[in-house]
Amino acid sequence: MNKKPTSKYSQHVGDMAQRKLKAQRHVNKTVWFGLGMMGLIGWSVVVPTLMGAALGVWLDDLYPGGRSWTLALLVAGLCLGCFSAWHWVEKEDKDIHQNEDGDDVE
Repeated sequence: MNKKPTSKYSQHVGDMAQRKLKAQRHVNKTVWFGLGMMGLIGWSVVVPTLMGAALGVWLDDLYPGGRSWTLALLVAGLCLGCFSAWHWVEKEDKDIHQNEDGDDVE
C-alpha cells in the first residue's frame, strides 16, 4: 500500500493525537498503579526502619553500654528501606518505558 508523503506538521499532529488517545486508554490503570506504588514504596521504607529500631531496642536491653544499638540499626533499616524503594521505582520505571516503546508498534 502506498502512503502519501506527509509534512512534518501533520506528522507531529498525528503523533500528538496518538499519544493523547494512548494516555486516555491507560488513565485508570495509571492512577491506581500510582497509588499502589506509593503504598509499596512507603511500606518498603517503614518496615525495615521499624524492624531495625525494634532489634536495636532489644540489643540495648540485652547489652547495655555506651553505644546505642537502637539509633544505629534505625539508620541501617532506613538506608536499607530507601535502597529497596529506589530499586522498585527503577524497576517499574524501566517496565513502563519498555511498555511505552512496545505500544508504539501497531
